Amino acid sequence: MSWLHLGLLLVLTAHTAEGNPVTVTTNSYTKVTISRPAEGPNCSVCVGEKTSQTCATKQVITLSQTTQVNFTCSRPQDIFTIEINRDFDCSKTCSYDSIQADWSTFQDFNRIFTWDMKVAASKSFQLVFPSSGMRQIQSSEECPDKQVYSLLMYLRTGPVNIGKFCQNGTITRMQIVWKGRLTLEVAKGTTPSSFAIKYSEAVDSAVAIDAVLPRGQSNTDFFSASGIPADNTMTWNFVLPLRHNFTVDFVNYTQPECQSKQVKVIYKQTNMAAVEKTVLDQQPTNYQGNFSLALRNCDVKSGALFLQFRVSVFRSGFPDLCMVDLQSAEGLSLQIEKKNQDHFCEMGVDAVVQEKIVVPAGSKANLSFLDCPKDNLLLTATKTIECVSLSSCPVAGTLLTIPVLDSCLSPSLRQFRWVLNVPEQGSVELSSPQGSLYQSVPGVQECDGLLSALVSVADGVDLGRFCSASKGIIQKIQISSNITVTASADGDKDLRQEKAPILNVSFSSEVTDTFIYTVSPLISTPAFLMTPNWPGAMKPDSTMSWIVNVPEEYGAQLCFSNVSLPVCRNNHAEIKIQERGSTLETGFREDEQLVLEHNIFRSFSLNMSNCEPEEGKFAILSKISLQKKPGKLLSIILGVVGALLVLLIILLTVVCLLVRKKKRKSNRSSIYIPKGTASLPGDATFPKTRADNESHVYTSIDETMVYGHLLQQDGSGPGHFNGHQVDGYNAFTGPMDKTIKDPGYEQNVERGPDKDSFRPFLAPPESFIPRPHTPLRHLDSLDYEDRRMVDNVLYTFKTLGEANPIRLSAVEPELLPEPEPDDFSEPEQFDQEYDDAM
Repeated sequence: MSWLHLGLLLVLTAHTAEGNPVTVTTNSYTKVTISRPAEGPNCSVCVGEKTSQTCATKQVITLSQTTQVNFTCSRPQDIFTIEINRDFDCSKTCSYDSIQADWSTFQDFNRIFTWDMKVAASKSFQLVFPSSGMRQIQSSEECPDKQVYSLLMYLRTGPVNIGKFCQNGTITRMQIVWKGRLTLEVAKGTTPSSFAIKYSEAVDSAVAIDAVLPRGQSNTDFFSASGIPADNTMTWNFVLPLRHNFTVDFVNYTQPECQSKQVKVIYKQTNMAAVEKTVLDQQPTNYQGNFSLALRNCDVKSGALFLQFRVSVFRSGFPDLCMVDLQSAEGLSLQIEKKNQDHFCEMGVDAVVQEKIVVPAGSKANLSFLDCPKDNLLLTATKTIECVSLSSCPVAGTLLTIPVLDSCLSPSLRQFRWVLNVPEQGSVELSSPQGSLYQSVPGVQECDGLLSALVSVADGVDLGRFCSASKGIIQKIQISSNITVTASADGDKDLRQEKAPILNVSFSSEVTDTFIYTVSPLISTPAFLMTPNWPGAMKPDSTMSWIVNVPEEYGAQLCFSNVSLPVCRNNHAEIKIQERGSTLETGFREDEQLVLEHNIFRSFSLNMSNCEPEEGKFAILSKISLQKKPGKLLSIILGVVGALLVLLIILLTVVCLLVRKKKRKSNRSSIYIPKGTASLPGDATFPKTRADNESHVYTSIDETMVYGHLLQQDGSGPGHFNGHQVDGYNAFTGPMDKTIKDPGYEQNVERGPDKDSFRPFLAPPESFIPRPHTPLRHLDSLDYEDRRMVDNVLYTFKTLGEANPIRLSAVEPELLPEPEPDDFSEPEQFDQEYDDAM
């Protein structure tokens, strides 16, 4: 709590005019004095109640008192002065707050704040000022803010005036012996500042002033106390910046008449012996380091000692000089800043020390750098490219390259900025001179090179950071506003070493959207698309488009991987997907459910537009992955295979129809039976089986005529038969020939009515009786016997059904050898013999 709240509480109950009382309350540490000069208008100040008040030209409200204050004139603020006094007695104990003039009453009066401070007679107290410090002035000077501090020191020999001070200076601490008074005068209508001074007891007993001198070149004046007591010393302690030198000059001094001893000036520095000088000697010049100056008075006989001296501070060493000429570089300007302000680097332009150097376009300047390591300096170059009209701008575009700067500029070029101004109803187009642009996505993919360019729109929106890379997917970016391209180098690289162009810039007519990207995703890696200023919010009421080129043999999978949608105040935030060449469009609004995955089979455009958000933000990160479609070769192969299958089906259908038709028209009249396996002249099988024709069907059968000869017995007894054995198979002992097919047989033979019967080539025995039979197959050999014939005595078919042969021999039958030519008879003979036998 400030001293006012602990010491004085004033309650303003009315205006300070005639008849309007003011209630004033004091505590045990504060008193208020209201006074006026002896000369002046007739006006009095009255204290107390109306019935018992006293009026005078001066009133004192003592400690711990509450009273009414009134004035007898209409404008007392023009006559009276208010003095607020507080007593800090630290002779026994000292636990006071900081000193601050935060008085809020009687602001329309001239006010004087006084703080009386006291410690034991053998001790000192100190006042520590804020970081802004205080500045000592001459007695005739005034402070700019109309608030002047004065300091008196009370000794047994009388008061000593230490001096007058203003806020904002080099003095950080003052130390006073035994007893003193600090006074602040505040003019009427002025509000006291919040300047707080710390008050405490000091360690040693001396009069001292501490000062911290500023960095760079400076000249500061100091004043001794008026009337320093005989054989007393006043000391100034100075702190200098590193790598700075100082020089002391005595500007004005008054030397008393000394009874004994002599006025001395003693200089002290750390680890150095003290140096004593008189006020008439040459004072230290071009010395380095912190020092103290002690002024010691003699045994005064008459007169008073007073000294005004000046401390000049300047940098040590010799600066590096550089003359920069930008008159021939159109639109190019330079700026040099210090990275670390605490470093002891001193920069100057035309012999004037500056914290930041700016060389405007089309000018030249002499620069100086003293104790400025190039690692502590940041050099930024800016080039403005302005396209007044589309007709005056280069058609082929402009390459953004780093220009050649003066070699005397020691700082590394860490940033180069291009300011691109587009004409009305125009746009700027960015592309990579080396191929495609690669966009850095924070936290997902970063530029792996040492050089990148940040593209920012004039309204402060960052479009993104881009670099040229082999895996880039961006062919061009179109922007319908002024932009700034900032190239920056990572690490310790100097951009002046970069010879290749950064970007290619061209100007064209205005585009429909705020930003338009043209991208071609890679097959090997997914492509990421982010809204401007991502992961921050997209600018309200702005539009964004991506034109995505997809190879013919590939399809694209679009995924919205990171989505943030706003709540719109006006209009709607929309996302639209449209394939190239199609009028159909897939769209979503911020108040609808967004489908996060989409499969697209050709090139497409992705459009996004933001609304005026009421809450939330519009920020989307998209990912595109290419997936291979079924190949053209496979489609061709499948098509050919399908066509062949269709042709094969048609061919099989035709063949089946032709074979069936041929079977219906076939007129076979005989059977060709060679010595080997039986076969037909045409096909390898009969055109009809016995089940299909009627060659084995009889109207009636006389069994005595057909089987009568079997009933004849020879003389051997019952069970023996005379004659040939029918339906028995004997192994052939003659030569085995392969079957020979007569190619002309089918053409020359004349088929009779019995064309479906079987005719052997050899004449059968006389006892041979024809019977129904099945077509010859591989089972009609001597190695097989049909069980349908062995199940009855007469070897007739007892049952119908398929042949049921049994294997008689374990040896597989061999192919018959081809018959000799003379073993065959003419076909006509075969037919005749067969007819005779029948």
